[in-house]
Amino acid sequence: MLSDVQQKFVLHWGEMGHRWGINRSMAQIHALLYLSPDGLHAEAIAEALSVARSNVSTSLRELQAWGVVKVVHVFGDRRDHFEAEKDVWALFRIILDERKRREIDPTIAALRECVADAGAEDDGYAQERIAEMLDFFEQTSGWYRAVGGLPSGALKRFVQMGDKVPRALGLDS
Repeated sequence: MLSDVQQKFVLHWGEMGHRWGINRSMAQIHALLYLSPDGLHAEAIAEALSVARSNVSTSLRELQAWGVVKVVHVFGDRRDHFEAEKDVWALFRIILDERKRREIDPTIAALRECVADAGAEDDGYAQERIAEMLDFFEQTSGWYRAVGGLPSGALKRFVQMGDKVPRALGLDS
């Protein structure tokens, strides 16, 4: 059912997902849906990837929770079909937003608590080190909020600026 190129992409996306801490099957399902011109039902996904139907159902729920897959309906078919976000810039934004919410935001909260606790324990050195880490996370999070709010076209142009940014800041050699 899958061409050699599709298989290669699906397998690689699964490997990358695994390295990023995402279930390999879930990443492969996402890759399959990303490559599919039409929505696929769960049985077709299970068959194409040779994975258990229960694994497909669990992965689809998680992909929907992330916001990278949605349910679509096909006229004359009672089954739910699933479709992945096709706009890579929107996909990138969705994934970054979700990772920030799940990883960065709790880290900032924990660092704030550690800074307060170190102050209460009169551990000045630890407080200074953790405060520096907190400042880094807060500043990069603020930068992300500013850049993340850009429309996709503007974000793409910003990224395409590449080496022009250091030059604009007077950092060119």
